[in-house]
Amino acid sequence: MKKVLILAYDFPPYVSAGALRPYSWYKYFKAFGLYPVVVTRQWSNKYGNLMDYVAPSKSDKIIIEEDLYGTIVKTPYIPNLSNKLLIKYGEKKFKIIRKMISAYYELAQFIFFVGPKSKIYFGAKEFLKSNKIDCIIATGEPFVMFKYASKLCSIYQIPWIADYRDPWTQNKNRSYNILIKKANMHFEKKYLTNACCALTVSEYIKYSINQLVKKIKIEIITNGYDFEINTKTTIPQKTQSLSIAFAGTIYEWHPWRSFLEVCNSFFKGNGIYLNIVFTGVNKQKEIESYIDRRELDNLKLTFKSKLPYSELLNELQNHNILLLFNDYNILGTKIFDYIAAHRLILFCFTQDKNAVEIKNKYYPVYNSDITFSDRLQEQIILETNSGVAIKNEEHLRDVIEKLLEEFKNNKEIKCNSSNIDKYSRRIQVEKLSIIIKEICTVA
Repeated sequence: MKKVLILAYDFPPYVSAGALRPYSWYKYFKAFGLYPVVVTRQWSNKYGNLMDYVAPSKSDKIIIEEDLYGTIVKTPYIPNLSNKLLIKYGEKKFKIIRKMISAYYELAQFIFFVGPKSKIYFGAKEFLKSNKIDCIIATGEPFVMFKYASKLCSIYQIPWIADYRDPWTQNKNRSYNILIKKANMHFEKKYLTNACCALTVSEYIKYSINQLVKKIKIEIITNGYDFEINTKTTIPQKTQSLSIAFAGTIYEWHPWRSFLEVCNSFFKGNGIYLNIVFTGVNKQKEIESYIDRRELDNLKLTFKSKLPYSELLNELQNHNILLLFNDYNILGTKIFDYIAAHRLILFCFTQDKNAVEIKNKYYPVYNSDITFSDRLQEQIILETNSGVAIKNEEHLRDVIEKLLEEFKNNKEIKCNSSNIDKYSRRIQVEKLSIIIKEICTVA
């Protein structure tokens, strides 16, 4: 059985969308004749929020665990000064100092082996001294994992694969000025030189990578839902009033303000309250402030902490409707969790003027000369009959009115989704396993 070393900074028990992709490899590789060894950092989930990302590990030693899926090498995490200041004094103090320190490490980690993430490299190197590995996969971001895989490839002559969950240089938020962009371009080209191939999740990101790293072969391996979830059966809808759920990150280009305004204006004066539940969102204070400022009194909002993936589906199924914002060229992971939950998806928006304006201002990927579909999520929703593609605010009002009437009559909202099996992560891992075995054969 060929052994695959996976460099994955985000990995369970840390709760993030990025952690689910390498975890699916770890979980299913054995089923397809590969033995996974994950090198990650120690996570504790002490805070249940973003502070977990900078919290120190309980142990300063490498911990190696084995289970029925494979081996996990957990490296210690020691916060840098910026992170220590954040933990001790909170987000509001020493902002400039913390940004300066973080900027230093963001650049220096690509030149030297410094910063908290470098423990991943040293842990992998220590493991390779006494263990044979046939292939390495590094998943980013953080994209410094690519540097570590490239260096290990050079030292041990092991082929490696670069996995792009998102664009690197092509992300405007990461290349926010010309100097930073040039630095990212330099490092991306440098460390991809000895990669045998790359993986990514969409044709658009594939195109973006090939604009910079022109000769590298790129395979599309999408995300998906957990194969072991029973998608044929769902728990009954037991809500007393119409309930809409949103889980995960809210980005700047998401028209959440428009959504809330429409919902509030529709219910205003009707004596009816709409429940909206946000789970693991990053903008709770901003949303609460907006609600108070705009006096959106007909909305009942609930905020819940991040949940492990094993608990997320049940949480989603506790509600009648799932809210999904348009990410255009980026497919993301949320849509797969949503279709697995068998709850009607409200997809906002496809043709809304205000949504287009904030997209043009905040959307993180650069426009390309070639037109790629910006309807990736919409196409899956329509293909699987999982929800409604909302055109604009007016269309949203019409749809909510119909859904409210349906809920009054039936005490539930029907979702007639179908043909979702091909979007399981297991199917995607099977495709990846074929790629890895071909690479190992050539090597």
